[in-house]
This record gives sequence, C-alpha cells and structure tokens, in this order.
Amino acid sequence: MDKYAQLLAEMTAAGTLGTEWRSAFERAPRSAFLPNAVWTPDPDEPTGYRRTTLAADPEGWWALANADDVVVTQVDDGTAIGPGVATSSASVPTLVAVMLRHLDVVDGHTVLDVGTGTGWTSALLCARLGDHNVTTIEVDPNLAAEAAHRLRAAGFAPTCAVGDGLAGWPLDAPYDRIHSTAAVQRIPLPWLRQTRPGGVIVTPWGTPYANAGLLRLTVGAPDAASHGRFVDAVSFMWMRAHRPDVPTAAPAAPTAPTHLSPSAIDPDLALETVHAAFAIGLRVPGVRYQHRWDPADPSTTYRIQLTDAAGSLATARHHRWQAPDAVRQSGPRRLWDEVTAARSWWLEDGRPDLTRFGVTVDPDGTQTVWLDDPDHPVT
Repeated sequence: MDKYAQLLAEMTAAGTLGTEWRSAFERAPRSAFLPNAVWTPDPDEPTGYRRTTLAADPEGWWALANADDVVVTQVDDGTAIGPGVATSSASVPTLVAVMLRHLDVVDGHTVLDVGTGTGWTSALLCARLGDHNVTTIEVDPNLAAEAAHRLRAAGFAPTCAVGDGLAGWPLDAPYDRIHSTAAVQRIPLPWLRQTRPGGVIVTPWGTPYANAGLLRLTVGAPDAASHGRFVDAVSFMWMRAHRPDVPTAAPAAPTAPTHLSPSAIDPDLALETVHAAFAIGLRVPGVRYQHRWDPADPSTTYRIQLTDAAGSLATARHHRWQAPDAVRQSGPRRLWDEVTAARSWWLEDGRPDLTRFGVTVDPDGTQTVWLDDPDHPVT
C-alpha cells in the first residue's frame, strides 16, 4: 500500500473520511496538484523556509505530498524577497475532509470554492458533484493559471475564475454551498446574497488574536438573518484583504507615557488553550500578539507583545511577571488589561469550548458573535 492509500485508509478508520468522499479523494490525490517546488519550514533559513523540489529531492517531496500535514506552496505572495510568510498551501488532508463533511453536499448541489490555491479542493468537489456544479475563484492570477492547468491535466473542468473571492462570483450564482479555503474576520455580504436560502457557507473564521474557528453558517432568506456555529478548531491562511497587520520589527518607543505594573496573571494563560485564545480574541477587537525576546538572554527577556492598529502597545514579561515593571502599556488602550479581563470573563463562563460560540449575520451584513445562542451576544 502506498503512502497516500495508507493515509486514506487511516482517515477512513478514524471516521474522518466518509464513504461519500472516499472515491473523490482516490480520484484526486493531493500530489497531482502540488507544484514541483514546495516550501519546507527550516529555522536555519533567513525566511524560515527551505525550497524543496521534486527534481532535486524526490523522496522529500513525496513525503510531504502524502503526509497528513500542510504543504506550503507559496511564500510572500510569490515575490522574490519577503519576510517568509506562507501565503498559499495545500491543506492538511484530514482538515479538508472535515470541512467537506460539514459542507453537507448532496448530488446536484452547486458549490463556489473560494481560494482555488493548488486546485485540489476544487478537484475533490468536481469528483463528488461533477464539473458543471463547481465554480472556483482565486485572487492570484499566477496561482489560478497553474491550478487550472493541473485541474485539466487531472481530468477536471470546473468553472475557473480569477478575482477577489470576497466578492464571490455572481455569474454562476445562486449556489447551494460556498466553501472557503482561507480565513475571514467577517462573512462577506456577497456570499450571503449569492447563496440560496437554506444553503450553507463553510469557512475558517478568526480574529487577529486567534485565527482558530471553522464556521458553518446556514443562510437565511433575503430579509432574514443567517445563523451558524463554530464546528471545529482550525487555522488557515487569511484572505488577503482580511490579513491583520504583521509588524516586522518591534514598534518604536512610544511618545505617550508608559504605564508600568505587575501582571494580574501568568502570561502563559493568555494562550492557555485554543479555546481560551479564541474567546479572548472575541473580546479584544483588533488586537494581535507576538512573542519577542533578546537572543542574548531569552530566558529572562521572553515576553508577549500586543498591538492594535491605533497606536496601542503592551508587553508582558514571562520572567518575574509579578514584578512592578513586568507589564508595560501605552497608547489609547490598555491592551494587557483587556486581555486579562477577557480571560476572566472566559473563566467565569465556565471555560467554554469554541464550539459553544456562533455567529449571526443580519441582512445588512452586521455580524454578531454569541455564546450558546443568539440571545447571549459577546460584547
């Protein structure tokens, strides 16, 4: 049994891959949609990635292709020089199977696949539903052209469009399902308007603090709200327009006064679990974190750094976090105070898993996140 067949057998035995999708995964192996050059994480490289090619390292390339792990296929949006940020990938097979299961398609359904990427999920949808029922859209014209070529070579012919997936693709609307392979911070209004009432949108969803939820949203009538729940914990690359700002260096010293204090909690608890981080992210809008330290003395300088887009900055030191100067905050918001308050709220509500949260989207696009039911919004 080859590695890919073994992977499918393991996914089937685990209940991840059902019989309704097994033949699609067999007809469209992930390896058929990977470029000849992929990117392997490597901390010794300046960008954090090492280029692995099928020609130079066939064993390494095939090991990546048939593993139950993500394969990075583009960094820095394809530019020659960049910070080393993964911007396109072939997703983890297990997660792909989970997302497709939540899509809950039946024969005859039409699907808009947002974020063509390599073309692999588009191929799986074609294998399950037929080419004529699948439309796929990709914002990057180079990725779109490569994916269309691979799809044709593998015997699939969905409608391939180039454009901003946030706008959907109205030419083939309405759809029974919309499937996104990139994370959003808000459900785009065009997706709602291009989905039939009762149809389903499945997309990764997150906040700048925690890109962690898989949302399954049932679309309401044109004059009614749409409701959905987070059904799993996943982390996907952002839609380009929804990417949080990523500082490449520490912010300049603040001109506003800096507030010094001990930390109310061990900074490790701000990211204790994916469920804690997800809940905190809902309560601290626009805030993202990074970890920073002085390489000369990482044990005592390791700290979490919080920033927003309006000039607020906070750092909390892990070493001696109860010292009077362990927390430094400046700007309009006290970001570390917000994070600690958000975690207290999560504790008081019984440490809810992210699957207890959901989203309501009103016809005008207003989005509300709630805990347990729409009558308990997260403010």
